[in-house]
Amino acid sequence: SWALWDLATKYLYLLVTSCSGSPPNFILLFADDLGFGDLGCYGHPTSLTPNLDRLAADGLRFTDFYCTSPVCSPSRASLLTGRYQTRSGVYPGVFYPGSRGGLPLNETTIAEVLKPLGYATAAMGKWHLGLGLNGTFLPTRQGFDYYLGVPYSHDMGPCQNLTCFPPDIKCFGHCDLGVVTIPLMYNEVIKQQPVDFLDLERAYSDFATDFITQSARKKQPFFLYYPSHHTHYPQFAGPAAAGQSRRGPFGDSLLEFDNTVGNLLSSLEQTGVLNNTLILFTSDNGPELMRMSRGGNAGLLKCGKGTTYEGGMREPAIAYWPGIITPGVTHELASTLDILPTLAKLAGAKLPNVQLDGVDMTDILINHGQSKREAMMFYPTDPSESYGLFALRLGKYKAHFYTRGAGHSETTPDHDCHIISLLKPHNPPLLFDLESDPSENYPLSPLGRPDLQALLLRIQAVKEQFEASMEFGESQIEKGIDPNLEPCCTPQCTPKPSCCQCG
Repeated sequence: SWALWDLATKYLYLLVTSCSGSPPNFILLFADDLGFGDLGCYGHPTSLTPNLDRLAADGLRFTDFYCTSPVCSPSRASLLTGRYQTRSGVYPGVFYPGSRGGLPLNETTIAEVLKPLGYATAAMGKWHLGLGLNGTFLPTRQGFDYYLGVPYSHDMGPCQNLTCFPPDIKCFGHCDLGVVTIPLMYNEVIKQQPVDFLDLERAYSDFATDFITQSARKKQPFFLYYPSHHTHYPQFAGPAAAGQSRRGPFGDSLLEFDNTVGNLLSSLEQTGVLNNTLILFTSDNGPELMRMSRGGNAGLLKCGKGTTYEGGMREPAIAYWPGIITPGVTHELASTLDILPTLAKLAGAKLPNVQLDGVDMTDILINHGQSKREAMMFYPTDPSESYGLFALRLGKYKAHFYTRGAGHSETTPDHDCHIISLLKPHNPPLLFDLESDPSENYPLSPLGRPDLQALLLRIQAVKEQFEASMEFGESQIEKGIDPNLEPCCTPQCTPKPSCCQCG
């Protein structure tokens, strides 16, 4: 019966994607600083996310899905290129408003893979892969037809005087001072500065609805990339979500993101393209635990943002495609790296002629099959050729060659997560069985265990083979910062940065 089910599913898939003449549409949802334990469908008792829960209930929920970096910019680079951030040079750390560098233009994004097949492409939300001189690194230079959003993180500007919740509740805490206020850009033009947080999500939702509607009207396949600001600090929410969750400001922020997911689903249904659309959801890195209850939750995983422990890089992930993806849960190993080759396979697109680190996970989606991914590599926020990998997961086992805490993961009871937990080499590596010990509490001893000794040799061989294949690209972030590159809608005004206001 399983074999017949597989054949029927594959036939239906081929019927929809090949015979109908309508290539599949793709929507990629990328939450920000959302932890493994933050969604109701991943065990949180009070999160209110009915639309994400719908995707999980009617789609495929991953339990072992990873990003490639415990901070924002490098994780986004890997997602869009299918390559570890070390190859593209998006390291160490993240881009800032005046960064000279960005995702190199010779890197090929998902949008650039799909455009030769006639796809309409749009991005909205947090880009954070560089702005550069005259918008050099904006989405419109990286394969996207349209862009609406903030080109970097929304805490990268003075925020304490801005309203984050109605009627006039100011943003919690303090953001970066001494730089321009946060801009909202349409394509390459600043439409508003500072951004209106209370209206921002509605603007995104309207942008997405228009894009889906226009694409459907033209019978044009589309790719919509939505890297959300939610639930990154400082949290914000407009009138429709503020005060509506049981989890306070963080929960309201998460609910607002979920409301947009609901609006996307409604647009797909109303335009008649829901059944020909694959929706993928995941997050860029783990929760910023230093914000305590305002920073998210990693569930039973160890530590969070900034660390190479599971809480820093194992993410919630959902794949939803009515009639094609059968509801269920998969424990197969998968990564954001795998999204580009998967979408290319489903669309019939050519892969970039470069070293890819992602693998096609179509069989996982369509048949709940086995992963082609053998291992997952863990780089710190500041990778270097001298240190190499901090950790490696092979099958159900994870080996830590180095461990280190991070400021982003302060305040937890576990002192291994804190910034004062300095870099520690481990030889032999710390070894964990993630199926029986996902919290990384109980390292396995290879003494008297020939099976574990053989496993460590295998892990070392995989590590050496991978590192031999890794060519570090020139660091884009070490190119430094030029305050003159900070976006200003009134560029000749004085005094800067306070005079940069419009909209």
